[in-house]
Amino acid sequence: MLSTMQDIPLTVTKILRHGMTIHGKSQVTTWTGESEPQRRTFAEVGGRATQLANALRDQLGVDADQRVATLMWNNSEHVEAYLAIPSMGAVLHTLNLRLPPEQLVWIVNHAADRVVIVNGSLIPLLAPLLPHLPTLEHIVVAGQGDRSPLAEAAAQVHEYEELIADRPTTFDWPELDERTAAALCYTSGTTGDPKGVVYSHRSIYLHSMQVNMTEAMGLTDRDTTLVVVPQFHVNAWGLPHATFMTGINMLMPDRFLQPAPLAEMIEKERPTHAAAVPTIWQGLLAEITAKPRDISSMKQVTIGGSACPPALMEAYDRLGVRLCHAWGMTETSPLGTMSHPPAGLTPEEEWPYRISQGRFPVGVEARLIGPAGDLLPWDGTSAGELEVRGPWIAGAYYGGAGGEDFKPEDKFSEDGWLKTGDVGVIAPGGYLTLTDRAKDVIKSGGEWISSVELENALMAHPEVAEAAVVAVPDEKWGERPLATVVLKEGATAGYAELKEFLAESVPKWQLPERWAVIAAVPKTSVGKFDKKVIRRQYADGALDVSEA
Repeated sequence: MLSTMQDIPLTVTKILRHGMTIHGKSQVTTWTGESEPQRRTFAEVGGRATQLANALRDQLGVDADQRVATLMWNNSEHVEAYLAIPSMGAVLHTLNLRLPPEQLVWIVNHAADRVVIVNGSLIPLLAPLLPHLPTLEHIVVAGQGDRSPLAEAAAQVHEYEELIADRPTTFDWPELDERTAAALCYTSGTTGDPKGVVYSHRSIYLHSMQVNMTEAMGLTDRDTTLVVVPQFHVNAWGLPHATFMTGINMLMPDRFLQPAPLAEMIEKERPTHAAAVPTIWQGLLAEITAKPRDISSMKQVTIGGSACPPALMEAYDRLGVRLCHAWGMTETSPLGTMSHPPAGLTPEEEWPYRISQGRFPVGVEARLIGPAGDLLPWDGTSAGELEVRGPWIAGAYYGGAGGEDFKPEDKFSEDGWLKTGDVGVIAPGGYLTLTDRAKDVIKSGGEWISSVELENALMAHPEVAEAAVVAVPDEKWGERPLATVVLKEGATAGYAELKEFLAESVPKWQLPERWAVIAAVPKTSVGKFDKKVIRRQYADGALDVSEA
């Protein structure tokens, strides 16, 4: 028996239409660094997105599934591109502006981008790449910035505002198959070439619904979310589409991502929610500690991208701001878990749940695979590699060597599950606790040492700003931990003191023998600790390593 329900495709176009009509009064506010931010209603943003679609089709000839790239900060124009490009049947391709130039060139050429929309302030980043981008035919510039570096560009250069001016605010939106491509993001390429993940209209729609669920971010049109996580980082964790779906107001920081302007915009604009990686909140904490600001409007912060140090959670608890741990990756759109504790617990009882990665929502199936390939139980103690599957989780990567989608054996199981590369345990209630990345776990004398656990313990020390722990070769044990620490200004803690502090929370056999003080922990393009840089520095003898 078939159902009697209507079969209506789940598309980004539906989100665009709904947001600009039902939630037309909600706002996208873009910080300008000046006295007054730029403010546009959802109705205005939707209308401008429609004008952009008309311009892309009629003047630039974009049709079918051609790729339109964005090299932009988080701002209103970028939201317009998010809505217009997929809705007209093309593919939004967000470019990570923090990647090395050679990786950006590789990604643009691999995706065969025809058009790029770029913020004027990012022209110095784009211009040197242009001679190496043969597929690029059009450059659309939005916002302030010197255009002169584009004078010799082979591609045609257009002004964003001039391009969309006087265009119709209606568009003959195509009836799209919900399984067609809507957006394209590439992994950061920490090992090998970056890999493309293609999101469908269906996956974005379903992911947006889950983001809005109470077991995820659970925001409403009474809320304002400060979207610090870059729009090139897994579609800003799904927030631009999710907010347009439910009328949540957006506060976009543009290029003002430093702690001082973030503190100022929180104090002045009063967002109730924010989303970013831990390093952002560590920087903001240092800023408001040195120069107190009122951030009391922020009741909830979604924090992900890497493990959040418990000490950071405790510090924000004291400020009345609740950090909510989340886990995900480019391949999972990215929502995989969020750490809302079960109901009816005291704050002390909630703590073990809060410092976990959180619980799997409906739509994300998970399993743990042991070193021998065996399926492990959800008992909270059996550690294995996490594998997941679901309607917003990748089943392949875009465009292998032969032009077809490809499934590397180390990333996808034979029966179609995504191998995350994360090692952890799952409690009976479905709460995930990650102990490490498979590539970062320290294999010492036949036992595993979690680098993340050591890092979190070290960052609880009052004189430690950051800490990263990596495995280094050891003749006796195979591998041992090397602890690299960033001390706070004026700190005097020595290695012996730090090791003694660690001994209070981790087994003695896990304590590092090798230590180094560094100026800053190297970061990837999306703010994660870049441990391969530390391992390389150690191998090259570039670190001043002492033993304790």
